[in-house]
Amino acid sequence: MKNYFDKEFELRYFEMDKSGCASSITMLTLLQETAADHCASIGHDLFSLMSQNLGWVLLSGIMKMDRYPKYKEKIVIRTWLSKYQSIRGIRENVIYDADYNVIGRAKGLWLFFDIEKRRPTKILNDFKEQWSFCEEVSIEHDISSKIDAISSANYMKKFKVNIYDTDTNKHVNNIRYLQWLVESVPEEITDNYYLHSIDGRFLKEAEYGDVIVSLTNKGEDENSFVHAIHVEGEERTCATAKTVWKKILR
Repeated sequence: MKNYFDKEFELRYFEMDKSGCASSITMLTLLQETAADHCASIGHDLFSLMSQNLGWVLLSGIMKMDRYPKYKEKIVIRTWLSKYQSIRGIRENVIYDADYNVIGRAKGLWLFFDIEKRRPTKILNDFKEQWSFCEEVSIEHDISSKIDAISSANYMKKFKVNIYDTDTNKHVNNIRYLQWLVESVPEEITDNYYLHSIDGRFLKEAEYGDVIVSLTNKGEDENSFVHAIHVEGEERTCATAKTVWKKILR
């Protein structure tokens, strides 16, 4: 395998959940950080892109974790591009422990974006030339398939979009949607199970001041759930997702 980028992390205390393992939010944050460093490695860090009113936006993705790393554990995230189109690309990720045993995998469909015009734009040639690509995939999963939105739910919570919820592209960061949907998962699950997989679609932007409604229903399979993030008072679904949870072995 070639044309990949590796980033090493040592897990810190504030990135842990109450069990002493990295949270799912932490892992998605580290995946984003690895993608950002991959940009910086070829001279296009996210702030230099932002100065040109350019950025990357996640349209859809999946993460599957066999286990979550512990406090002070060192991991390596390997990332590469498996496919390009004119305005989008598929980013693959494998998460290794210090001995290069696979502990997780992820895949995302990213759109190159004009921040000022709020619309897609062509990927810079520099990315295609310097990143190149490798057709090997990290996980076999169709992240372009539709996940239907739910309009009513067994579990629901509401949140207001604050300034800290937005990112450098001036829209709500994708990771915030995961936080909101996990908040509406019943406590019985979050206390006794870990998030094994999340499969998400990002449909429309939420804005500063919006009131977010996080809806969760039980899925067809055991310990699975379907989710939707809506803006209160509007027919605007911002995100949909499916999650699967596995029992924590104590």
